Amino acid sequence: MASEEDLFASVDALLEEEPQLPPPVERARLREAAGITQARLAKALRSTTQTVKNWENGRSEPKPPRLEAYQRLLKGWAARYPAQGAPAAPAPVPAVVPQPVAPQAFAVPATPARSAAVPDVPVEVPAAPARRPAGSSGRPAARKAVAPAADPRFPHGPLAVLDGDGSAYGIDGIVLDCPAATVPELVEWTLRESGLGAAKLHRYGKDADPLVVLTAAAAVKLGLPERLEGHEQRRSLRLPEDHPVVRQVVKAKWQLTQRGFGPWARIYRKAQGRDRQCVQLAILSWDALDGRSWPGVAEMGAADIARVLGIYATRVITPRGSTAVSGLELMTALRPPTKPERDPQTGNWISGHNPGSLGTQPVDPAPPEATAEHPVVVNSGWTGGFLNEEAYQWVRPVDLLTDEECMLPFAVGLDLNTAFLAAAARLTVGLSAPDYFTGPTFNPKIPGSWLVDLSHIELDPRLPSPFTPTGERPTGPAWYQTHTVAYAQELGYDVHPLEGYLRRETGAYLDPWHDRLKTAYVDTLADLGVSRDLSDTEFLAAMERHKDADPAMAAVLAAIKATVKGGVGKLRERPQGKSYKQGERWPALERPTWRPDIRAAVIAKARVNMHRKLLKMAAMTGLYPLAVLSDCVVYPSPGESPLAFLPYAESGKPQPGGFRLGPTPGLAKLEGVQSLLWAVDLMEKGLNPARHIKGGDAVLDEGE
Repeated sequence: MASEEDLFASVDALLEEEPQLPPPVERARLREAAGITQARLAKALRSTTQTVKNWENGRSEPKPPRLEAYQRLLKGWAARYPAQGAPAAPAPVPAVVPQPVAPQAFAVPATPARSAAVPDVPVEVPAAPARRPAGSSGRPAARKAVAPAADPRFPHGPLAVLDGDGSAYGIDGIVLDCPAATVPELVEWTLRESGLGAAKLHRYGKDADPLVVLTAAAAVKLGLPERLEGHEQRRSLRLPEDHPVVRQVVKAKWQLTQRGFGPWARIYRKAQGRDRQCVQLAILSWDALDGRSWPGVAEMGAADIARVLGIYATRVITPRGSTAVSGLELMTALRPPTKPERDPQTGNWISGHNPGSLGTQPVDPAPPEATAEHPVVVNSGWTGGFLNEEAYQWVRPVDLLTDEECMLPFAVGLDLNTAFLAAAARLTVGLSAPDYFTGPTFNPKIPGSWLVDLSHIELDPRLPSPFTPTGERPTGPAWYQTHTVAYAQELGYDVHPLEGYLRRETGAYLDPWHDRLKTAYVDTLADLGVSRDLSDTEFLAAMERHKDADPAMAAVLAAIKATVKGGVGKLRERPQGKSYKQGERWPALERPTWRPDIRAAVIAKARVNMHRKLLKMAAMTGLYPLAVLSDCVVYPSPGESPLAFLPYAESGKPQPGGFRLGPTPGLAKLEGVQSLLWAVDLMEKGLNPARHIKGGDAVLDEGE
């Protein structure tokens, strides 16, 4: 009979396979693009309208034989109606079936918006401004035809990079002529003539505001300083309110957000109906693009910058700030907080709660989920401890190394691809406020925080404890997230929580976020020559040269990875500034996406996933890690390649359950190779070889 470990390994292998159907949001988009109602689709599949609704909101999945028929239908629609940025297959144009249009929902958005969350209605497409084809340098003389855009309202894509000569470089190699000489003129041109913008990612969401990126020359031409200078400007990272450009903006009846006129300036007017009234600016010479997230992009030419940002905007989201901000914005864009619904009493359309979202109001965490400076902690005098669900930072004691291990010549580091993203897949999190319970019976299906004593669990000291980020054995009762406690049960131990802060309303909030970022990550790696059909040997060779294949695409890949880490970190954004006092509320607390419990759930699951693989590797190979740092693990090895110690079946296929090489999230790649003597020397000095195995100083993925 198969053991529990074998069953979990087999299940893990299945989970790593691609789903048979597109995400629920994409199913709804394809049906709406085809002009088919849910009732008509249900009739064709011999089902019910409610069942189709459940398929499209993720509550249930079709079963055979409807699964195969539904899959065939979606594939056909996907060929005819590709998502924005995807090439369309030749197909006859279907007849447009008129759909009833709901009146505009009555809602005041939390941030300046261009459209309310209502079904689409026809809008007038702005007249196309003069445009030229882009070249790598200089101005080309010949014109280039622009490929048709997926949304006719935004024929020139989501963004443009404006240079000092008035050339606005967009996606697909186009160049627009921008005559603006001031910032207000630039805003007017962008909204009225440029044809820039992007369609909403969810039917209840909002279209993305157009982004105009300014080179240093363009900034100077518009009256902006090439760099932020002076004490006040450097301290606040924005122009002072009496700067001439800020005065121009105010005089023209435009407004700036609370961030002011900084590297990411957002200029808006109150939305009028469905008319867009907001433009996002990014000033390159003010360090709008962090070199750690966008390596080498700031030094590229305008056309190449437009290509990098355009690919990112098409595959992820139009940037509105740092990659961390984009990661958080993507969550809301894919799970809008509201949807239009009819008031049963008046029959009018109103703004209602969108099930599965975090809603419009912030929710205070439970005291153990908060940070020490949070008002719920300071005002209550909480002294009961906090969750410590962080990424691994562990080094095996040197005295636990065996003579056989010390005889091996190499230390090889493996890195898990976007481990936090892999952990976000099918992750059930709390959507409502926490409720307190005394002596609750543990239920692995209920997300929350549990006070439980796991100090009685004794595991192999050559492996880190799965219950603490340091890898040390717990010493008494402590607060843990659901996944950590569930793993103790999985290992065969009894758990008896003393207290709990649990959430009644739950859901897989991050699923669409995971699906979109996973697709972006895998597609971008494939563009760099690292595809899923490669053998392990071919994969290692492709990864070794992928950054040199296309520096622009490599920058997109780096930005996608930074979006994952930063988005998770933004769920628990800490207060900033020397003037902050403990117990005061800070701006991040006013948004529904300040959810440290969701961050803890992602990191706890990622750490448990890592330990599960470490345990399986030890059982299959007898090898134990030297060190672990977040998603990087270092093993002693007889060879310089992971192929020298990873487990394979006689057929040559990787053994399930352990570390496997590949380009998808959760699979592994080579991080670096050093001599074993080098690794042992660092361990004796109290340093972590996983931090330096690549030849530099790695950054711990704390989700901050």
